[in-house]
Amino acid sequence: MAPIAVPITESIVDTVQPKKDTLPLPDAVRARFEKANIDLSNGYPYRPAKPLYLDDVYNIRDTDRPYVDAGSRADKDKTALFSAAKEVKHLTSHIGTEIVGLQLKDLTDQQKDELGLLIAERSVVFFRDQDISPQEQKKLGEWYGEVEVHPQAPCVPGVPGTTVIWPALQATEVTASFRQTGGASRWHTDLVHERQPAGVTHLHNDVVPKIGGDTLWASGYAAYEKLSPEFRKIIDGREAIYRSAHGYLSRENPEAGPKFIERVHPIVRVHPATGWKALWVNRAYTVRILGLDKPESDVILGYLFDVYEKNVDIQVRFKWTPRTSALWDNRLTIHNASWDYEGNEPRHGTRVTALAEKPYFQKDAPTRRQALGLAGPEDV
Repeated sequence: MAPIAVPITESIVDTVQPKKDTLPLPDAVRARFEKANIDLSNGYPYRPAKPLYLDDVYNIRDTDRPYVDAGSRADKDKTALFSAAKEVKHLTSHIGTEIVGLQLKDLTDQQKDELGLLIAERSVVFFRDQDISPQEQKKLGEWYGEVEVHPQAPCVPGVPGTTVIWPALQATEVTASFRQTGGASRWHTDLVHERQPAGVTHLHNDVVPKIGGDTLWASGYAAYEKLSPEFRKIIDGREAIYRSAHGYLSRENPEAGPKFIERVHPIVRVHPATGWKALWVNRAYTVRILGLDKPESDVILGYLFDVYEKNVDIQVRFKWTPRTSALWDNRLTIHNASWDYEGNEPRHGTRVTALAEKPYFQKDAPTRRQALGLAGPEDV
């Protein structure tokens, strides 16, 4: 297994010191943290000092790391996982499965591998009524790869890599409104700027609104299959620039304004556990297709974004309940968090993301429909 990422410290980078947060913590969150012996005496969440310069952030993870996908070790029938569950519910034809009657913290190694394969096949898997601490959540994340420790994101005190997802906190920094929801309320994929971007992400929401606050995911397998075989030939093997969400300063020219981390990745990638092709672009952070003029790139990317976002038959919309976990594969999906509750009720969760392989394309890899024997004449 890959080594765990080391948190950034002020001793190795120039930083901006964080401010103290004073928002009251929801009762259910406090109870979960107290049960897990999380020290809240110094405030919540813990905020790392933010790196100031772009080169410091590039240097955090700028070498290739070994990676073996847990799903590639799994029994393809997933006997250990499915036989232990009370129910396995596929929520749509193309994406989304709910497992009933299992606790994530109690999974065996074999069940964790089989869950990894299920996530690779169904893109996002849900577990309700989970009793899981931030420490247990991080430990599960480590099974699926190197847990990402974000240089900008607030985390649970004492548990680096457990990012705090608390819209009320984000709203103190960037004002959100009905007309300008911002943040995660747009289609995106996490951490595409990494040299080895995100694989499995686990979001556990301990507090959710009674009405609204759904999250949507769309399938990259199915988005690719929506394209004509001739159009696939145009984009297969193409690469694009993927940009970070956060900006930093150039050390050589700080007055030039914010600069973003940029990486080059294929726009169609192959998942190492399934071997299936998936479209891998997102409107928020995919900037430009290499080798094309910007107007040409804009036309193609705009169409690909629309295929992903506008085909509701390749999407799943999930209604959260308290203490629910969602585990999804960022290599295969885009997602969008609805802010229709407008901050009128609390929503809070902790997220752990495991970094995966360096994205790659394989010309002779099949589509999902081809691999499952579902392809018709129009797919060839």
